[in-house]
Amino acid sequence: MYAILKTVLYFSGFFFILQSCTETAAENTSKVITQTEEVKINPDVKMVTIKGGKYQPFYGSDSALVEVQDFLLDERPVTNQEFLDFVKKNPKWKRSNVKAIFADETYLRDWQNDETLPKNADPDAPVTFVSWFAAKAYAKSAGKRLPTMDEWEYVAMADEETANARNKPNYSAHLINLYNEKFRERNKVKISKPNYWGVYNMFDLVWEWTDDFNSIMTTSDSRTGEYDDKGLFCASAATSATDVLNYASFMRYAFRSSLKANYTVENLGFRCAKNLQ
Repeated sequence: MYAILKTVLYFSGFFFILQSCTETAAENTSKVITQTEEVKINPDVKMVTIKGGKYQPFYGSDSALVEVQDFLLDERPVTNQEFLDFVKKNPKWKRSNVKAIFADETYLRDWQNDETLPKNADPDAPVTFVSWFAAKAYAKSAGKRLPTMDEWEYVAMADEETANARNKPNYSAHLINLYNEKFRERNKVKISKPNYWGVYNMFDLVWEWTDDFNSIMTTSDSRTGEYDDKGLFCASAATSATDVLNYASFMRYAFRSSLKANYTVENLGFRCAKNLQ
């Protein structure tokens, strides 16, 4: 009887120790997971309500209209100062810490160090040299997301007076002139006039990441795993354009098709969006 009792006590102690170790490991794992999550930020930027509707994308069949739901969009791009605040609160996105899979070697290239903006950089100019991964992390930290390509293009149709200015003769020419301006990314946000929606700087400062920037690379339902290599790149797919006269749109799609998610570019920034509650 004594031997049996001793054995029971021995195994009870063993299981107690095992349970304690398991709970400690779980606590440590929880801490690690928590530390990898983005710390919340609260950028002071107005979000504009965009009333949805149907529009004709630059690529696709002539009759294909895409419906865009109502959503919220930042009135301007994310600035240098705002991204600096983000990396201070989220050190894993500092230049010296970011992993190569999430950003290439030019990530925040002009910054003097991890927490110092480029020399002579305007804190209110749009941030550039940020990857798609970094932009998504920032948006998530702010409780937002990146706009879809359709949402961005839907807003981009507007000029100062109308929601859809693509049929105006000077619409595309004006945008091309803006795209050809050098160092425009160094200017402050909100200096130019807003468009019909009250949105600033859709064209005159930086190119902008969208959540699905590379979606034009697939020509069929991606869930099928079947791809048609005809028309994957804009330069070779001009014949599928719905508006070949709108060369400004062509330039945007061509630029997007050249990107990978970890690329960082001197004149590429982003703004955030959010679902309308």
